[in-house]
This record gives sequence, C-alpha cells and structure tokens, in this order.
Amino acid sequence: MEIDNKKIHKWIQDKKPFQLLDVRRDDEREFCHIGGLHIPLHELMTRFEEIPRDKTPLIVYCHHGVRSLHATQFLKFHGYDALSLRGGLDAWSLEIDPSIPRY
Repeated sequence: MEIDNKKIHKWIQDKKPFQLLDVRRDDEREFCHIGGLHIPLHELMTRFEEIPRDKTPLIVYCHHGVRSLHATQFLKFHGYDALSLRGGLDAWSLEIDPSIPRY
C-alpha cells in the first residue's frame, strides 16, 4: 500500500509513467509541493472521479504519509491503482530534494 520515495525518484529519472495526487490542505499546497493533481483529503469523497484512471500507478502524498494512506485505502476501494508515498513530503525533503521546505 506504500511506496518508498527513493523508488519514485528512480521512476522520475527513468521517465516511468505515474501520476501524483496531493491530498494536503490548500495552504500546505501553496507553501510547497512536488507537483501532481491536488484534491484535499476532505474533498476526495466527492471529487475522486476527477482523477484519470488511465495514468497509473497513482502515487498519493501528504505531509507525513498518514492522510495519503487513508486516501489510498479509499481510492483502492474505488478501483484505483494507488500507493501512498511513505513518509510524505517531509521524507521527500529529507531524502530526495532538500529544496522542498519542511514544515
């Protein structure tokens, strides 16, 4: 249900297709992000059908990985090939890209 950020980083380098989904709040997204579609977790139940099903896998991220796990469970129930970014954006900043501010 989770994927390591080092694996995602390698996918980026290898140009492997995948889709990102940020489920953080709007203010968090404005502060920093690593791209992808943005649907806050509290809106996911009503907006999940906006997520294209043809771009797989779907990598869901948040700040520390808790909200993205909840989102991933919900999305899997609805037939999406979804994985949660382990450790979230905080781990990404620590291990992959220190230019992403931590908060």
